[in-house]
Amino acid sequence: MKNRTIDKKEVKGKNKRKSKHIGRKILLFIILLVIVTGIWFGYRVYKNGGGLSGFLAAAVGHDENTKKSLKEIKVLVMGVSTDIDSELTDTIIVASYDPNKQTANLLSIPRDTYTGKNTSRATASQKINALYGMNKDPKKTLEAVNNITGLDIKYYVIVRTEALIKLVDAIGGVEFNVPIDMKYDDASQNLHINLKAGTQKLNGDKAEQLLRWRHSNYNKNGTMTTYPAEYGNDDFGRMRTQRDFIVATMKQTLKPGNIFKIGQILDIANENVETNLELSFVKDYVPYAVELNSDEIKTAVLPGETPNLNETNGVSIFVVNRAETKTLVQSMFNTEGTSSNSNKNNTTSNSTTNNNTSSSQIRIELLNGSGDKTKLQEAKQLLEEEGYKVTKTGNTSKISKTIITNKKDLTDKELQEIKSTLGVGSTSTNKTSTSLVDVTIVIGKDFN
Repeated sequence: MKNRTIDKKEVKGKNKRKSKHIGRKILLFIILLVIVTGIWFGYRVYKNGGGLSGFLAAAVGHDENTKKSLKEIKVLVMGVSTDIDSELTDTIIVASYDPNKQTANLLSIPRDTYTGKNTSRATASQKINALYGMNKDPKKTLEAVNNITGLDIKYYVIVRTEALIKLVDAIGGVEFNVPIDMKYDDASQNLHINLKAGTQKLNGDKAEQLLRWRHSNYNKNGTMTTYPAEYGNDDFGRMRTQRDFIVATMKQTLKPGNIFKIGQILDIANENVETNLELSFVKDYVPYAVELNSDEIKTAVLPGETPNLNETNGVSIFVVNRAETKTLVQSMFNTEGTSSNSNKNNTTSNSTTNNNTSSSQIRIELLNGSGDKTKLQEAKQLLEEEGYKVTKTGNTSKISKTIITNKKDLTDKELQEIKSTLGVGSTSTNKTSTSLVDVTIVIGKDFN
């Protein structure tokens, strides 16, 4: 009996040692597997370019050839105000992103853009911002924008007011330079705007106020204030603010810390955004979008003019300049037939850069306040011939004298050189930390 008991203990001890040995082997195997997986994933990250972009690309299963197959994506973004029954699309922007060139564009479509054929019989329902509200069909607006721009945009995103408020709050607010004191009240819409000019962190509620402001309340004299001419007044000013705020929001959203909030952001989108974009399609672009330099995003507004009310049946409309629009679209987006023009422009730019390296670093926003649509192109040509980069163009209210405004850190000498190039202009300084240009020029009637 004693011997049998000893034998059982010995067997039990041997089994225990054997189990420990097997356990160590399993543990070593798991550690080895983790190391091999880590090395393999690290190699995938490296092959995808490294950094956060490479990490995200590897995480969604991309290899080094995935990005090469991605083409420029163009999307029509429509901001819908849901506090009124008509649901007007007061924000209409063509947005594009090319992951291979790391370029992005934002082209604003004025909400009063006329989509009819006879301006003398214009009606409010023929404005582009009314198309969605009449039948809740985004394809009507998409069709109109494609007709105006000549683009073949297939995708749309409808963003309701609630989405903006929740997104801004979710990412911890957005740092933004409010360009002017904004005070406005409309009891019928329960809309109350009260913002002070200057750089500040805006939450969702204040962001909505910023984007909806066009002009102040009327004062005792029956007049109101709006954006200054050098900024782009009324609707043009608001469109500029909308584009600049979108850029600032993108910059904040794509910060590494907000990557972990992607689930919350997607929930907000599912509840408040209507789109025909598939998530599986969008996710292919996300890993590379985090590397986009938001300071290089090109922004512009559709060129055109606002005719007198006595010419348009008493309806305020914006009539697109088709020729200028075609030129602008080809310069901003990847469209057929633009490669030769692009090469030509690059050649010109390179030759002027060698002759004038200082001017080539100065980014200029050029606004037409002369009332003569040919003056914008003439001024743009003069500046580019001297090597300046005209990165933004647009229209604003008519002014008599040309204004050259320093937005960054230009010297007096550099401002005078710009003035000399144009032949006219008064200079001033209004530095803005969030400005994407170094100088804003408003062409007045004095420009010949």
